[in-house]
This record gives sequence, structure tokens and C-alpha cells, in this order.
Amino acid sequence: MQNYRVTLEQAPSNTFRCIKAANSVDLDLKSKLKHEFSVDADLDSKFNVGLIVGASGSGKSTLARSIFGDAFERPVLDSDRSIIDQLPESLSYDDCANLLNAIGLSQVPCWVRNVSTLSNGQRARADCIMRMATMNDPIVIDEWTSVVDRNVARVMSHTIQKFARRSSRSVILLSCHYDVLDWLDPDWVIDCNKETFIDRRLLQRHERERVDKLQFEVRSVDGQSWKRFSKYHYLSALLPGGLNFYFGLFLNGEQIGFQAYSEYVPRHIERKNKIILHSNRVVVHPDYVGLGLGMKLVDATAREMHQRGFRIMAKFSSIPMFKSRSKNPNWVFLGSDCFTPPAGGNMIRKTSFRQQVQFFRFEYRGERDPSAV
Repeated sequence: MQNYRVTLEQAPSNTFRCIKAANSVDLDLKSKLKHEFSVDADLDSKFNVGLIVGASGSGKSTLARSIFGDAFERPVLDSDRSIIDQLPESLSYDDCANLLNAIGLSQVPCWVRNVSTLSNGQRARADCIMRMATMNDPIVIDEWTSVVDRNVARVMSHTIQKFARRSSRSVILLSCHYDVLDWLDPDWVIDCNKETFIDRRLLQRHERERVDKLQFEVRSVDGQSWKRFSKYHYLSALLPGGLNFYFGLFLNGEQIGFQAYSEYVPRHIERKNKIILHSNRVVVHPDYVGLGLGMKLVDATAREMHQRGFRIMAKFSSIPMFKSRSKNPNWVFLGSDCFTPPAGGNMIRKTSFRQQVQFFRFEYRGERDPSAV
């Protein structure tokens, strides 16, 4: 254990108004403009996630600066460039993609847009990625989730702690919000308000289980809601024609996800086989990526459509979705194809990244009987 001490002090103002205000309540300016606290903490033992929490002005940044230096206060992002173009050149494209996916910035449109056009939550994730890619441990991140919705803060906190642990990195978050503690599951906490240090590494696993929960709902929607989600998907903003079914993922009444089922090849009237519907246009709003909601939405809706008597297939090129479905016992991998555009057509289309793209084919076989061996 080591003692850390913080002193925040401001010289009294000698202006007429300040002196008048202080004298009106007999205020001792010198003592009221000085804030001190000390805490004994073990920051040297191995950890993945640390949290320094407290109200604004409680000394979080000053404490972090005195221990870790001021590198965390320097900006690392160029707002006029895309995040994927700012990652170190020493990283391969696959390394960049893996890093972006791991921190929850998994939609390709978010990779290629200028940072200035991203939402607060997306920019915060991009900032994390840059610090992880360019700085040595421990990574210190100030103002954690200060400017995002509190549900988004929960998802972001879960995502960064999961990444830190899976990649064996050490990250320290500074926050004025206590609601992120349960989702960060930090190894230690310094509370600047209470001047305490809690070593959660000493707790049993069941004592660290998350109590706070988010409740999501899946329900049918019309195709109009796709307009809000199409910009986050890698395919056309147009929905397939023909027979379609649409579902939305909701949190507290707000739609945060979209899923479609479409009949790509119309069934002949006399055909007796089941109608084949393809799962497509799976999107979870970027602010809520990191909880595995995409696959949960796919499974819930595929089960519903399968129970209605449809045969459920999927064909897509998303690597994260391929990895998720490959691990899911409800889906069977049927193989992959490589798309080659036909002769003619638009030159931009023929030379775009969609040429020679690998597609993965799956079929939903339904949930397995848990009693089966």
C-alpha cells in the first residue's frame, strides 16, 4: 500500500465583489478554496480495470496526473479523419478490424466516417481504441461516459472491461458517475468523495456479480424504422422486395435494433416445401454494441419465424456475425461463396470493395433440446 495525497488550492480573489460576498457570510476564503485528501492504495499489484470516481472537483484528474503523468489529458484523435486511418501503420488491416470490433465499434460505416461525424458514444470508443493502440499500460481515460446516456454508459463500460480482460491490458477510468461501477467490475476503486480505496481483487467471484440489469424487448415493426438504422449497415439502404417481416429491438420503449426476414426467391404457388426466408439487415445501434445483442436479436426472431413454419436461412459477409453464428448451436454453417460481379454495369460498382467479397451461408435448425446428449 502507498499513500497518495492531493491538494487543490486557489489563491483568493481580491476583487470588491468576491471580498463583499465572503464578508457577507464571514467566509474564510483561504480554507474554503483549499481541498485536500489522501488515500492509501495498492496500485502496483496486477489489475485490468481500475476506477477513480468522485464528483466534479473532487480531485480525480489531479490524483491521476500525480500518479500516471498528464498523457491522458492530451487529445489523440483527429476529428477530420476516420478512426481506421488513424490507427498505427504497424497494424495490419485485420489487426485494425479486430481492435475496432473488440471495443464495440463494429459497424464498418463508423470506421470510415470522419470522427467529427460520430456520436458521443462512438467517439468515446474511438478514443479508447487510439489510446489502446498507441499508449503503454496503464491506459488512463478521463471523463469516462460523462457525455452519454446512462444506458449507453453501461454498455460502454461492459465493453471496455471485457476488452481489457481478454487482451490482458490495464485501463483506469476516471468518472463522476457511480452507475458504471457494476458494469466495469473494476479490480480496485478509489472514491475521491469518501477518500477510500476498495481492493475488489480480494472479493469472491459471486461477490462481484453484476446486479444491475437492462431489459430488452423484441417486437414486430414496419419497414419505416429501417431508415434510422440503414446508415449503420454495410448493404444498400433499400430493403428487399417481396415477402418481408421486420422486427425491432427496444430498450425502455426506444428502438435500438432492426432485423428483417425476406423471401429472396419467391415460392411457386404449387410448391409444397416451406417458404425460405433469409435473415438480413441485422443492425444494433452502435451505442449499444458490446452486449451480444445482435446475435440475441437474431436468435429470438429466428425462433419466432421458425415456429411460424418458415425455413430460415442467412447469407452475409460480416465477419463478426460469421464468428457469432459459428459459435451458436442453433445455426448450421452451410459453406461460403465468393461474389464476382457480372460483366457490364457501373464501373464504380465493379471496382468497389464488394467485388470478390466472401459470403457465408447458414441455416437455422432451431434450439436444441437441453435434455439431449
